[in-house]
Amino acid sequence: MNRSYIFIVFSLLFFCSQIKAQTGVSVSPPRLYFESDAGKSTTQKVTVTNVSAKNSLDMAVSLGDWEYNETGENKMSPANTLPTSCASWISIKNEDTYFTLAPGERKDIDVTITPPGTLSDQMLAHTAVLYVSQMNPVNDVDNKGANIKVSIRSGIKLFHKLTAKASKKIEIHNLTLAQSKKDLSILFENQGNIWTDGKILTELVNTENGNKISLDQIIFYTMPGNKREVNIPLPATLLKGKYTASVMIDYGDNNNLELAELNFTHE
Repeated sequence: MNRSYIFIVFSLLFFCSQIKAQTGVSVSPPRLYFESDAGKSTTQKVTVTNVSAKNSLDMAVSLGDWEYNETGENKMSPANTLPTSCASWISIKNEDTYFTLAPGERKDIDVTITPPGTLSDQMLAHTAVLYVSQMNPVNDVDNKGANIKVSIRSGIKLFHKLTAKASKKIEIHNLTLAQSKKDLSILFENQGNIWTDGKILTELVNTENGNKISLDQIIFYTMPGNKREVNIPLPATLLKGKYTASVMIDYGDNNNLELAELNFTHE
């Protein structure tokens, strides 16, 4: 019996993933950070590897924009459409924009960012995304034995900052018990002028017996001006009682800590 072919595009943005198939592309690193003054160029390398055992892959390189939404998910946009975009500052050699990789072959791509001599805004940080896309879908078989065609796209986040001093500042606006009463909800904002990553650490103290519970840390990423709402799940086994929740946002050294507390009753 003939099986129908299915065309599948895997959009692998900002991370490396393994596919249970004979075709794959490895792109590293997942992020590049640039720093230079206006009019000054900096160059870094992206390595693209064809991990396929038998298929040659035709690859194309293109640019786009990205931003975070309020839950920290990536929102993609065409190049040069966001106020924070530096896509127009990026140059790539002509021979690196379209190329073919034999099985097991790798290629280094030079990515150069040159901010204009006169900047149109006062922002310290700008971003873009570099896409590496497979242009020739190849035959493969999924883990259920069905015939498929596979095409892969990877994205590398590009960050650029000017050499002026960066200021990191996270401000907590609110900490509440979510309406479902199964989560805590924390609202905070990146009030600095540079991207700021960190972790959210939560401890619960039962005020009736003194028992302490440390919850799993949550990693977050923000850009300047981002407002972020994060839900912190309460343990499913949490006993009924009165609690104090201490939530700390750690985004650097000991001078970069934000703390909020909430008293609540778990019923």
